[in-house]
Amino acid sequence: MGYRCRKCTGQSVINMRQHRLALCGDHFIEWVQKHTAEFIRKHRMMDTEDRILVAVSGGKDSLSLWSILLDLGYQADGIYIDLGIDWDLAETGYSKRSLDYALAFAHSVSSRARFHVLDVKGVYGSSVKEIASRGPAGARRKFCSACGLIKRHELNRMARELGYTVLATGHNLDDEAAVLMGNAMNWEIDYMKRQALVLPSSDTGLIKKVKPLARFYEREMAAYAIVKGIPYIVDECPFSEGATSLGYKEILNSMEKNSSGTKLKFYFEFLKAKKKGLFPNHVPPELGQCEKCGEPTGATGLCAFCRLIERPGRSIDHITQA
Repeated sequence: MGYRCRKCTGQSVINMRQHRLALCGDHFIEWVQKHTAEFIRKHRMMDTEDRILVAVSGGKDSLSLWSILLDLGYQADGIYIDLGIDWDLAETGYSKRSLDYALAFAHSVSSRARFHVLDVKGVYGSSVKEIASRGPAGARRKFCSACGLIKRHELNRMARELGYTVLATGHNLDDEAAVLMGNAMNWEIDYMKRQALVLPSSDTGLIKKVKPLARFYEREMAAYAIVKGIPYIVDECPFSEGATSLGYKEILNSMEKNSSGTKLKFYFEFLKAKKKGLFPNHVPPELGQCEKCGEPTGATGLCAFCRLIERPGRSIDHITQA
């Protein structure tokens, strides 16, 4: 026998054990939007005057985030970074299918928002796979590392050049808890210091970055997309197979199954501990500007992105708007 909605006693679409709460479709949508709005206000992520750029991947989290922000009345546009992953597989290529989902959603909200597409190969002459494989065999950068570096650089660059004040990403609680577990298991103190819901802007050109969905479980965001009628790509990136973060997610899922609310407590108690001085000697690194692309960097001379690309970035004219 299914659960009944706590608000109206109708048939529920989801039962959230960690909250002891079952909700029907309408009340679940209302609950997610209400708590997102409160989360944004509590952590001072953005306000209605901000111009927000949502990093869109074609997945459930980023598309749901874009939808939620628009429904809450924010000025939110989307951007897709086309990394060229498996374009050689034609109709089955991962990047092509991801972009198709992103384009479909962008079309559905075209009266309220703009959508930008940045083609990495079109701008820099190589796909992320080709970029990651450059250099002698012993010095080749792992694909996921190169991918993350490129996305961070290009998202900040595009947000800055297009005049946005906030960059929003769809990281959910499962993502954040898995990152935290990996960093804690390996005592990556510097990474733990930097893990936050809000990364402030800087005079050197760093755009404010926020994670409005970090309080929601992955399962909750999948349910939101389904109930809201948002089609999304289900497949994982083909290069993520064997990623350690997926292993940490499995461990956390097992713990959550035995004790509801484990992920919430693990992540948010960490944030509380940070606020109380877990890292009392933490001083944010001083940032300069890359001598080639002008983006913020803690390195002297060229930033890590320009060293990887080994050629200057091109102008903003190389992005398209859908």
